[in-house]
Amino acid sequence: MSWKRWLQQNAGFAAAVLLLVVLYLTYNILHPRGFSSAVAIQNSNEAVAIVFVAMAQTLPVLLGGLDLSVGAVMTLTNCIASELLHGSPWQIMLGMVLTLLAGTAFGLMNGCIVVYGRIQPIIATLATGAIAIGLALLVRPKPGGEVDGDLSWALTNSVADFADTYGIADGGQAWWLLPFADIPVPAILVVAVAALVWIPFRRSVTGRTVYAIGSAEGSAYMSGLPINRAKITAFTLGGFLAACGGLYLAIQTSSGNADIQQAGAYTLNSIAAVVLGGTSLLGGSGGAIGSLIGALILRVISFYFRILDIDPLLQPLIEGVVLLTAVSFGAFRTLRVKNKLDLFR
Repeated sequence: MSWKRWLQQNAGFAAAVLLLVVLYLTYNILHPRGFSSAVAIQNSNEAVAIVFVAMAQTLPVLLGGLDLSVGAVMTLTNCIASELLHGSPWQIMLGMVLTLLAGTAFGLMNGCIVVYGRIQPIIATLATGAIAIGLALLVRPKPGGEVDGDLSWALTNSVADFADTYGIADGGQAWWLLPFADIPVPAILVVAVAALVWIPFRRSVTGRTVYAIGSAEGSAYMSGLPINRAKITAFTLGGFLAACGGLYLAIQTSSGNADIQQAGAYTLNSIAAVVLGGTSLLGGSGGAIGSLIGALILRVISFYFRILDIDPLLQPLIEGVVLLTAVSFGAFRTLRVKNKLDLFR
């Protein structure tokens, strides 16, 4: 495929990447500390949760729906992790696994309700999101919790700090880590999840079926594709990715908080990030990598609030305008076509 054709088919994604590069380079130029490892680590930590939630939102959007529970599932798993991530290394590992399983199970429940209950995703997940918040309040009635200090330090800093925390560099045996010493661990975690989870899914029969459903569910059904399996898998994987966000948020903050406003804000921002990343709200086109870029754009915009000393009272207004613009941009394409099939050519 030629570059020209690729750009035509992925114009939204290419525009998002260009916008992110311009915004982040400008931010670093304006920042008092400029281009530094400390700034990159701080920015990475603040971006991970919204990146995972945006990736989780991508899957139901590709099906042609919306998942209004992703922020609530992230909040629930954040509270669960704040209860389990301490003790011996094996206990911590078990706590991480149980946290991810909780989010995955919630996503599976969403998928089963949508498929077998024949309920629209936006309605089903509105209800299940309320359930998730209720469970989060049971687990963590008030903010707090305990997260292993070494784990929190290692996963929220650079590769060099991770190696020092767990003795990987002892005795000078880890010379091969030197070129990567200043890379933020949060960035590596996001890339690893995208590479090990999203890309294999995207290339699988189930992943291609998700795209086919979003493009034309009737045609996908007539082609004999596994419609129900694809829908359930998409919501299940969405729950897993939302749990990744909740798990990391607990590691980053060393606490949990069943915050309803936080859950709602993450859900709305996830939709905006999906649209900014080039995924169509009608389904069938886009991807989680684009949503990752869209989430980073939203987070970089919030970084400007600090360095430009914008009045806190104006920040919600600016964020609201950005969200509205992002969602409107995603719908703009549908206003320019007379035949819906033109959206998938």
